[in-house]
Formats: sequence, structure tokens, C-alpha cells
Amino acid sequence: MTVWNAQKMLELGVRHATLEAELDLEGTLATLIEAPTYEFFPVGLGFSGADPVRRYYVNLFENFMPLRESYRLVAEWVSETSVAQEYEIRLRVDGSVESHRVIGILMADGALLGGERVYASERMIRLMVGDLFQELLPI
Repeated sequence: MTVWNAQKMLELGVRHATLEAELDLEGTLATLIEAPTYEFFPVGLGFSGADPVRRYYVNLFENFMPLRESYRLVAEWVSETSVAQEYEIRLRVDGSVESHRVIGILMADGALLGGERVYASERMIRLMVGDLFQELLPI
């Protein structure tokens, strides 16, 4: 049993975010439980399970990340069971630049992350999840 505190939660959240930024698919997945849950708000849709999570990250790394013109961490909040991070992300899509604000909340489950809650515009979510958007289920 993992005894969580805010410092351990922060370390896990930073490791996950770093591996994601480095486009390390296997490393990122290794920070997650076997069947994580991802929820997207305000659209109220999500998915669970190893296969959709892998597909999500493949799309994120292959199709979404190349669109990033810049990103910066705006704020971060940590508790014993979660890390919330707000980002400002600028994307170059179809020849123009779009600016988005995104809040991601990573939740602990045992010694790993149980998934994430993402608060973003529907446009941003569609870009992040790609074709998987058609398969998202109501939360």
C-alpha cells in the first residue's frame, strides 16, 4: 500500500508530465494503472481502459504535439491524492495560431495515476483525442 503525501503526488505528476512532454509513450503509460479513466469537461465525455488510453496517447504524440507552437505551465496545485496543472497552449492549426487554456487533474490510484480529468474547450479536446472522440462515452 502506498502512503501518499503531497510531495510524492507532485513527484509522480511531474514525472508523468515530463515523460508526456518528451513523447515517451511507454514511459507515460508506465505512470498509469492498467485501466485508467480519462474524463473531459465541460463536454461530459470520457473513456476507460488500456487500449483507448494507448490510442489517446498515440494520437496526442503523433498528431496533437506537432501542432504546439508553445506551452507554459500557468499554475499547479497539489494535494495528497491529485495534481492539478493549468496550461496555456498555443497551437498552429491550418495556418493560424489558436490559444487555449487547459486544466488537467491527475488522480492517484495506488502507487500510480488512475487517470485524468481534463477541462478544456470542445475544440481542444477534439484535437487532443483525434478519432477517439467518436467513441467517448457520457460520464
